[in-house]
Amino acid sequence: MPGKNKVLGGGGIHHVAIRAKDFDASVRFYTETLGFRKQASWGEGDGRAAMLDTGNGSCLEVFAGGSPDAKPEGAILHLALHAADVDAAIARVRAAGAQITMEPATIDVPSQPAAMSIRLAFFKGPDGEVIELFNLK
Repeated sequence: MPGKNKVLGGGGIHHVAIRAKDFDASVRFYTETLGFRKQASWGEGDGRAAMLDTGNGSCLEVFAGGSPDAKPEGAILHLALHAADVDAAIARVRAAGAQITMEPATIDVPSQPAAMSIRLAFFKGPDGEVIELFNLK
């Protein structure tokens, strides 16, 4: 996806991820109450997840298996940024001294309605926030 961020070769937020204590209720809330559209879903039980389009291509990713206990940091798991070249972007992040928590990898997610092939990597931002570099292939 082309964008205006010349460093990432894209830019914008692709998705924000949450871990839901009641997966079905959360998906129902975001789709029925807020009008998000289920773009893809995968997994079983506490391994379930769904990618919900908010209406402009930005997504909310909902994961099952959340705890009913209070979350001091809230429910947000990570911030995902579009990157045209995940490997080049992670090299730049590494050079800046950030902690890489997952090296670049291509993941094939057997989702519905169609499988997704994703190039991604994770690192920690300056305040410990988890950031994903994301490219839907």
